[in-house]
Amino acid sequence: MKKNNMVCVNNFSLALGDFHLNQICLDIEEGEIFAILGPTGAGKTVLLESIAGIYEGEKGVVFLDGKRVCDSAPNKRDLAFVYQDYALFPHMTVMENIKFGLKMKKIDKNKGNERINELITLLKIEHLMNRYPANLSGGEKQRVALARALVLNPKLLLMDEPFSALDPKTKEQMYQLIKKIHEAFGCTIIFITHDFNEAQRLAFRIGILIGGSIRGVCESQALFHGNMEKDVEDFLIRKEINMKMVSNLN
Repeated sequence: MKKNNMVCVNNFSLALGDFHLNQICLDIEEGEIFAILGPTGAGKTVLLESIAGIYEGEKGVVFLDGKRVCDSAPNKRDLAFVYQDYALFPHMTVMENIKFGLKMKKIDKNKGNERINELITLLKIEHLMNRYPANLSGGEKQRVALARALVLNPKLLLMDEPFSALDPKTKEQMYQLIKKIHEAFGCTIIFITHDFNEAQRLAFRIGILIGGSIRGVCESQALFHGNMEKDVEDFLIRKEINMKMVSNLN
């Protein structure tokens, strides 16, 4: 494994019922923003959860910063996960949600409060601290979920379809915010999406996942210009046509 690789997925295979991840190999560099792109049912969330160490797999291994991710207890892994539904605790206020991880890891209170103040200013959620998740919009929930994840200063931030439920205006705001977060904290970011525009806008590189297999990895701007297998080319061409049709309608 190279020194500058934050994540190394080495020949990883996993079976969950009838679904399989097949010999996944990925190297993701420290400080990179990497998108996992694929159709519904391709296994994107399972792969992301495997990178987080939720699944150990039948074969292969996942390394995080040079160490086998499954060799560390979940609360010792230097990563944070933001799920599509944000997974905020409904009985806790926004502030309590953000502080939850700090309490679990027994981080110094003064240091934790300093980190919280930095994040709520960056994410512009100062006015939400006493609210409960049920009283938040989708964009507000997303910002709170990011604050709760980033307050632990993880080396790796994993996001599962982070913008799929947001309206176009909020989505655009979140794109800019993710770029600010990456610039401010320098963490490696891996996110999954089925949105080609989103992948190209945010990611340095894109991995294409179809049927539980990584079928290609490319620079984001070269997404529609690589030489790939026919079914991957067909997938990309169909999406490119759909994107052009939507663009023309607008």
